Amino acid sequence: MNLKSTMLLFILVTFSHITIAGGDTNIVTIKDYSFNPQEITIKRGQTIRWENNEKIQYHSVWFEELGEEEADYFFPEESFQRKFNNTGSFPYHCGPHPKMMGTVHVTD
Repeated sequence: MNLKSTMLLFILVTFSHITIAGGDTNIVTIKDYSFNPQEITIKRGQTIRWENNEKIQYHSVWFEELGEEEADYFFPEESFQRKFNNTGSFPYHCGPHPKMMGTVHVTD
């Protein structure tokens, strides 16, 4: 096997491993008082982790329309996660900053 073929095989194996290792956790980042992405579609049973990438500001992820209590605030370099076991569309917002809004769409 020549060097070019060996390198190609190495790259394919490496990226295949990374894709498989991604698992069932999806990331939403928080920066500049916004959720990114603002809308996300996942499969039932998957988890979303919201990561606070602000410099000094705390946030929360509140599914108020579901009648839930506001989740604890999390600070820069902290995160909050939630697993979604039901299908549907689930709007949420930041408790201290209600203009920060997002939606999770969960499919089968």
